[in-house]
Amino acid sequence: MVAQEQFVVDARGKKTGVILSLKQYEKLMEDLHDLAVVAERRSEKPVSLEDMSRRLKKQSVL
Repeated sequence: MVAQEQFVVDARGKKTGVILSLKQYEKLMEDLHDLAVVAERRSEKPVSLEDMSRRLKKQSVL
């Protein structure tokens, strides 16, 4: 993705804001959500692939 942001500047030329495409904004929001999920689950015990496969087979998902 080519960055096509536009900056909003004050009278002195100092950057005060940014304008993003809706697609870029949505991608940033998705990434932010993913990071929040990772932070929430940081203290969870990892589950091995074997254990997860067993659980999913037991639930008839696999």
